[in-house]
Amino acid sequence: MADHLNEGPEDEFVSKTQRKKQMDALQDLGRELLELSNDQLKKIDLPEDLLSAITEYKRINSHGAKKRQEQYIGRLMRDIDPEPIRAYLAVSKGESAAHTAWLHLIERWRERLLEDDTSLPDFVDAYPDADVQQLRNLVRNARKEKLEARPPKSFRLLFQLIKDIIPAPAIPGANNEEA
Repeated sequence: MADHLNEGPEDEFVSKTQRKKQMDALQDLGRELLELSNDQLKKIDLPEDLLSAITEYKRINSHGAKKRQEQYIGRLMRDIDPEPIRAYLAVSKGESAAHTAWLHLIERWRERLLEDDTSLPDFVDAYPDADVQQLRNLVRNARKEKLEARPPKSFRLLFQLIKDIIPAPAIPGANNEEA
């Protein structure tokens, strides 16, 4: 009788409203890409046509032309898997759990290094590529800054050095090699 009503889940009906919401979400994701720098865009594995459309958008000055280019980018977004882009944006905004855990690990190491001299060998054991002399100097300077109530320049530099030493978690769908 009505065999077409018993179709499988792959033929599931999607309402026009639902399709419109999905397309709007992809267009919003495309708008987020427009706010990224060219260096950040290179780290995401984007198709060449989408990357060139984003580059073209940044070159356009006319409001109407920008709107049309946004629509075009939204159209291109329909043909790709948006999840790697979402994952990259979550990490770049600090919304990724793995990225947050990595930043907390860096902060814990900085605190340990500042509190106790015996933690430096532990850090070097865990990360043998670390420059011990540079770490020692930054720790000493950061402690001195704190005692003298000076701006925390070395405190910040120590965080950056540890951040460079401890590898960041891989971002799914991104070009994880350094650009």
